[in-house]
Amino acid sequence: MNLALVHDWLNQVGGAEDVLADLARLYPDAPIYTSIYAPDKMPAAYREWDIRTLWMDRLPGIHDHHQPYLPLYPLAWGGLDLSGHDVILSNKSGFCHGVQHDAHTLHVCYCLTPTRYIWQFESYVQREGLSAAQVAVLRPIIRLLRGWDRRAAGRVDHFIAISTAIRERIQRFYGRESTIIYPPVETARFTPAPPDEIGDYYLVVARHVPYKRLDLAVRACSELGLPLKVGGRGRDTEQLMAMAGPTVEFLGYVADDDLPDLMAHCRAFLFPGLEDFGITPVQAQAAGRPVIAFKGGGALDTVIPGVTGELFTEQTVDSLKAVLRSFDTGRYDSARIRAHALRFDAGIFARQITAYVQQAWEDFQAGQKRR
Repeated sequence: MNLALVHDWLNQVGGAEDVLADLARLYPDAPIYTSIYAPDKMPAAYREWDIRTLWMDRLPGIHDHHQPYLPLYPLAWGGLDLSGHDVILSNKSGFCHGVQHDAHTLHVCYCLTPTRYIWQFESYVQREGLSAAQVAVLRPIIRLLRGWDRRAAGRVDHFIAISTAIRERIQRFYGRESTIIYPPVETARFTPAPPDEIGDYYLVVARHVPYKRLDLAVRACSELGLPLKVGGRGRDTEQLMAMAGPTVEFLGYVADDDLPDLMAHCRAFLFPGLEDFGITPVQAQAAGRPVIAFKGGGALDTVIPGVTGELFTEQTVDSLKAVLRSFDTGRYDSARIRAHALRFDAGIFARQITAYVQQAWEDFQAGQKRR
């Protein structure tokens, strides 16, 4: 099977890139097609991969600021023909599912989300604080991009969704059915701490950007006088620090090697954003700690109220405070929490995704022979 991997862009590291790294391990001979690649911003291991970029990679300043070029991505991806491959496996959150291919190539899309900034435009506008003039200019462009995006989705043979929420969006925006295969989580990195070693702090670790809603955690813990450690950094760091009370500590960037211990000793991990899946809540549960999450998105698949944590119903400070007031970390069994997290282990992902692609390819070949 001559397989190609397709990924939107490689100029930042996040959950999408974690998935790509697992796919690259599963298919080590597969070339990786991407719109842009900034080697200095990516892990050194990427330099060993066969990464092939589009013409967009040569545009000025795109490695640092790819968002202004968003209207060009459909043109770039739509001009890439991968008909020479048996199978295309796209790892998509943007427009990379729009590659072209002939009737002899199978396209399986691992959908992290339907393109968020065009299908959830109003939320994007609110989150990014765009002006009325900017919105007026963007609206007709968004309509065009939605039409292109839906047509591109129609060329995909099979969709795989990362969560129940994404499966529903694929149906709503693309009119397509999908199968859920949860993203890989390296649960072996995390180990529960003894009960008498649990620390006196809540924890949140994420990029400091608006949609992560770290402001809810910072304000809620500040107002209740609860100890909170905030990991990560980003454009909202100064704003978050300005609203924080004396019980909130900012850790800055948390190294991968430091995260397991930090998670294993927290009272609970806070997850206030609306995420498509959310790796960190599963990591915290692999470390045996309960999670307090907003009741939406991927958290509906990963957090079981009363067993592995709790859900707050509105993205407001008051809603989070209500859960924190009644939260008792002693009610949760760390072994049971970790057992739940193992459902999302990277080994399960590897078995499920390779089996799915292999079966889809065999069915595709059988269909070709019947024609």
